[in-house]
Order: sequence, then structure tokens, then C-alpha cells
Amino acid sequence: MSNEQINIAIAEACGWTDCEIQNVNGKLMYGQSEVNDYCNDLNAMHEAEKVLTTKGVNAWWEYVGYINRRNPTPFGSETAVHATARQRAEAFLRTLGKWEEASK
Repeated sequence: MSNEQINIAIAEACGWTDCEIQNVNGKLMYGQSEVNDYCNDLNAMHEAEKVLTTKGVNAWWEYVGYINRRNPTPFGSETAVHATARQRAEAFLRTLGKWEEASK
């Protein structure tokens, strides 16, 4: 998924449903509000992760470990402690069943 697709999917998962999100001058906008850049902002991902249930958080941790083993951070950790915002975003969408593999 592209960063834009990820940011839109997470915004919708956080309650921005039935809305028209548009790319305006390189920024994703919903009305007059800018959509968070979940792929690059750890604070935005922290807020998004709050929508997960306890069961969802457990699945999210497992996905973060899987993603870090596939694309290790510079620290080489398999935990969420050193996961990038992009890795957290992918884990978040995988947890919700909204991740789409890139077509070849």
C-alpha cells in the first residue's frame, strides 16, 4: 500500500467514515482538516492505536514483530519499542484486516 492509501485507511478506521478525503497540494484533506500522516508520525500512530481492543493490541504486537523481522529497524528489535511509524501503521491495518498487498 502507498503511504496515501495507508493514511486514508487509518483515518477511516479512526472514525473518518463516509467522508471525502482529497489530495490538495500534496496534503490529504478532509474538508478543512488535514489528515494525519500516520506513516511518518509516531504521535499520530499512538492516537490511532487507541482504537484497538485488548485483543487487537495483542494481535498488533504480533504483527509488529513479524514486520520488524522482515524489515528490521536500525536497532534490530522485534518489539514495538523501536518500530517506525510506517511499521506501526502496517501492523495496525493488518490487525484490522484492512491491509492490502501491493499488486505485482
